[in-house]
Amino acid sequence: MNSETKRRTLEDWPQQQLRGHKLEGSRYNSKEFFAQEWEHMWTKVWLLLGREEEMPNRGDWQREDVGPESFIMVRQEDASIRAYYNVCQHRGARLVNEPKGHVNRFVCPYHAWAWTIEGDLNFAQDSEDFPENPCGKLTLEEVRCESFAGFVWINMDPDCVPLKEFLGPVWEDWEGYGIEKWKRYFARTTTVPFNWKVIMDNFNESYHVPTVHRATGTAAEKARFLPGIDTDYKNTRFDLSDEGHNRMIMRGGHGGAGLESDGSIGEPLATDMRDWDLNPDEFTKRGEETREAIQEAKRRIGPERGYDHYANMADEQLTDALHYTLFPNFAVSVWSDGFHFLRARPHPSDPEQCIFDNWWYASQPEGETAPVRTNANVVERDAVVEHEVYEKGELDMGVTIEQDLAIMPGQQAGFASRAYKGAYLAGQESRLSRYHELIDDYIEGRRPLPKK
Repeated sequence: MNSETKRRTLEDWPQQQLRGHKLEGSRYNSKEFFAQEWEHMWTKVWLLLGREEEMPNRGDWQREDVGPESFIMVRQEDASIRAYYNVCQHRGARLVNEPKGHVNRFVCPYHAWAWTIEGDLNFAQDSEDFPENPCGKLTLEEVRCESFAGFVWINMDPDCVPLKEFLGPVWEDWEGYGIEKWKRYFARTTTVPFNWKVIMDNFNESYHVPTVHRATGTAAEKARFLPGIDTDYKNTRFDLSDEGHNRMIMRGGHGGAGLESDGSIGEPLATDMRDWDLNPDEFTKRGEETREAIQEAKRRIGPERGYDHYANMADEQLTDALHYTLFPNFAVSVWSDGFHFLRARPHPSDPEQCIFDNWWYASQPEGETAPVRTNANVVERDAVVEHEVYEKGELDMGVTIEQDLAIMPGQQAGFASRAYKGAYLAGQESRLSRYHELIDDYIEGRRPLPKK
């Protein structure tokens, strides 16, 4: 299929009827509410955990923790991946404590019980001393496990819907990128002093952008939007899915994001255009034409440069910033060649802390050698990037994310004030209302169902 036949526009998601939500402070600091979320929501949803490419061979495994639970994902003989609770069925010891590794069997560090990668117990010390030999009787507790976009997703609910049904329109949106082939170029994790929903609330609205991410530099630079992106909510497309996931599309490649006073194309848009063999000088006083020009150039030149996935993408996906918040704890900005991964996991016991992951993946066009620009730095294509877990303050997440994180402790403190009566939300913050309504629905035993 040629690029012209695949040219399309992303469809709107169904309109949602919102009930409205006050976002009461207790939702962020109450241990009772924290426990309700865990029991009724976290244990019923699909959670993005591992990465398939990091487990290429039989016996390769990864460990990921969510709240009080820990999970092992392991590559099988038939190349599939299975996931288990990281718990020995003898006396409850964790089987592994490292983030990843390779095994022929998982051997419990407490009493040396050995479990195959298929989850079967095949050695128990002094097995004759038990009323019945545990081998052949006990197995590791397995969780539902599926793969999509190169990631491993798990669900603790044995009666859950398939992952594709849970993701709804997100599945179709992401299929064309080939994200499963992309490589990670930034990976940092830290524990932060606020509830996990504070992070997700922030990524569910762009109302904070003009304040928290205020531009610096010359007067002309301050007058521009974020690099190449129009952040005005009036020009932004907001979508809420039946399944509870949200999408925001900010137009990119438009002259309004980088026009000089004389109508010429400024930076960074000018450089973006030159990268695709477009002359910015030819678009002076024609800035509104740059977005479509970049889309056409990418379709025309992309395949010969190795960007084969462009043929499978909609026009918006070639230039615009598509930001998704996947219920319950995953936010991602998807660019034509970059995948900005932002995940908030609940603390094992404290509602006023959470674990925050900031990762960046980039496409791998054949023959491309240019460095990769992540949200935090510039990385050479052949770089090997290790996952860095650090104490807050030892490293940083990059300027933009650090600006977000700097605001959040004060907000967490404000939620405890007797003066805070609940949120008063703007229309552009409707995704927050939807998000919290859905949490309440899960707690009350209702789950979102797609409209037929």
